[in-house]
Amino acid sequence: MKEFMFIFKGPYYDHLDMSAEEAQAQMQKWLDWIGELSQQGIYVEGRPLLENGRKHVAGKEQIVTDGPFAESKETVGGYMIIKAKDMKEALKVAKGFPDYELQGKIEIAEVQEIPNM
Repeated sequence: MKEFMFIFKGPYYDHLDMSAEEAQAQMQKWLDWIGELSQQGIYVEGRPLLENGRKHVAGKEQIVTDGPFAESKETVGGYMIIKAKDMKEALKVAKGFPDYELQGKIEIAEVQEIPNM
């Protein structure tokens, strides 16, 4: 099995004018989805990212900029690593993503295997 990274993009729940109950219900969808993937043995790991816990380092001079970054049209809210036979299978797994209805998106990338050194 190969590993694939899901990079989750979209608005944070507190930017969507959701009630606490709506946000909690949406988070339960996430927990259910992760539970299903875990039971299938394909969930490796994943975590949400803090909105204000970001820095951007760039250039030869390594200039540091504080986030969040206004120039970014999409917020990266977290990631997940899953196991799948191929990209086609990873795309099937991505169909369970609970935030599509909230303008969420997933970028999927195959993780390159690095042989033991």
